[in-house]
Amino acid sequence: MESNNSVPESSPCGIGTLGRHLARRLVEIGVKDVFSVPGDFNLTLLDHLIAEPELNLIGCCNELNAGYAADGYARAKGVGACVVTFTVGGLSVLNAIAGAYSENLPLICIVGGPNSNDYGTNRILHHSIGVPDFSQELRCFQTVTCTQAAVNNLDDAHELIDTAISTALKESKPAYISISCNLPGVPHPTFAREPVPLFLAPKASNQLGLEAAAEFLNKSVKPVIVGGQKVRVAKAQQAFVELANACGYPIAVMPSGKGLVPEHHPNFIGTYWGAVSSSFCGEIVESADAYVFVGPIFNDYSSVGYSLLIKKEKLIVVEPNRVTIGNGPSFGWVFMTDFSSALAKKLKKNSTALENHHRIYVPPGVALKREKDEPLRVNILFKHIQEMLSGNTAVIAETGDSWFNCQKLHLPEKCGFEFQMQYGSIGWSVGATLGYAQAAKDKRIIACIGDGSFQVTAQDISTMIRCAQKSIIFLINNGGKCWTAKVKTEEDLTEAIATAASTHKDSLCFIEVFVHKDDTSKELLEWGSRVSAANCRPPNPQ
Repeated sequence: MESNNSVPESSPCGIGTLGRHLARRLVEIGVKDVFSVPGDFNLTLLDHLIAEPELNLIGCCNELNAGYAADGYARAKGVGACVVTFTVGGLSVLNAIAGAYSENLPLICIVGGPNSNDYGTNRILHHSIGVPDFSQELRCFQTVTCTQAAVNNLDDAHELIDTAISTALKESKPAYISISCNLPGVPHPTFAREPVPLFLAPKASNQLGLEAAAEFLNKSVKPVIVGGQKVRVAKAQQAFVELANACGYPIAVMPSGKGLVPEHHPNFIGTYWGAVSSSFCGEIVESADAYVFVGPIFNDYSSVGYSLLIKKEKLIVVEPNRVTIGNGPSFGWVFMTDFSSALAKKLKKNSTALENHHRIYVPPGVALKREKDEPLRVNILFKHIQEMLSGNTAVIAETGDSWFNCQKLHLPEKCGFEFQMQYGSIGWSVGATLGYAQAAKDKRIIACIGDGSFQVTAQDISTMIRCAQKSIIFLINNGGKCWTAKVKTEEDLTEAIATAASTHKDSLCFIEVFVHKDDTSKELLEWGSRVSAANCRPPNPQ
């Protein structure tokens, strides 16, 4: 089912279209690549995105991977976007959007929706669950996005789209936008040829709590600082470094914050993860008489089953917009970047805990040795991965044992690191590698994936090939057997079938058959053209 490739840009009087407005908005907020899966409800919209010279449309193998790719892209670029079709696409991408929500990533999820004339008609549409209610998809997205917009009327489309995008940026969460399939190419006076720039009002930080926090820390003997995952959403990486430079405390990172705290910093002591912390890191953190946790998430994973030896009365928690000191008080409308920078100017230098770490620290032992032709061990693999790392690389770790092995890697300056600890959706890393590599073309991505997780989302390796990406994927395979063959002629086919039926009769056989791209049934062509015509009906007069 192909859409009409003639894309109306604007009317002679300079009135723009919804499709162009959305495309320009994506470019304006920093999106250069959009991950998509075509479907009959979004084809016209995709034509308008393709027509925007500053946008690159990347077709993915399925919606879940498109969402994962937008997630990875947002980690590197600050915001990501994906486009799918009504319900079958929307509910498929939903899991990836939930993951982005848990990780506080601004992601614009755009869905091609039903023809605007079908709303309120009591009609049953394909790609639905067989009832004349088109709101099911929107209701599913309500709990995993910060805002939802169903655009089925041109009069308020401009406001709905801009509000959804600006809300996603302000709250650093995904937004859902559904656009009726017949609206993207229709001109309307609210869509200027060049949209008025989005404006996000600056927020002034509440100064309360600063003096109390400084007093709390300045009277402590051996304080420490620990960085967490929400340092990203607050854009507080530099402010965190200012604080570490000023106070002299040792700095550690929670596992989900790895990559957000500079490991080349002289005060860095490792990952704080309770009983499975880096060697000599847990002891220093848990023996401190005051600890500042900047942007933490304390869940069952990060707390090792709620077993952290952290006492609330010794704790300062700095959230993106709140600071809590000990058992109280708690100060709202205090922003992490402002607070960290201001606190740096109030603290006395105190390196007691760092000196304690130097006293007890024992450097790693002798290099690992192996026998000739010995089967490869995981610790040998990660010794080599460590040697590959530089400021021009980024590590992506899949859920599972790669979490723990990658956590042991020491990141050089500017080396990226990403994993999805809060949501932990297996298979996330394949799509995330695709998206991150597309956004960070100056880095080579090193992805560590177990064979079980890889099976979930392996399809979009083909998209990485099509995009000429240069990532290195370590597939850690501890089992599996398959015979493969490529078939281009009937002779090839006959031979492959015979081999599968005899030599490889006891194993999985995968036969890839190559045919011409236009070798299709006449029924598909006829059916597709008629369904496309129904989708493209212009909106009725309002």
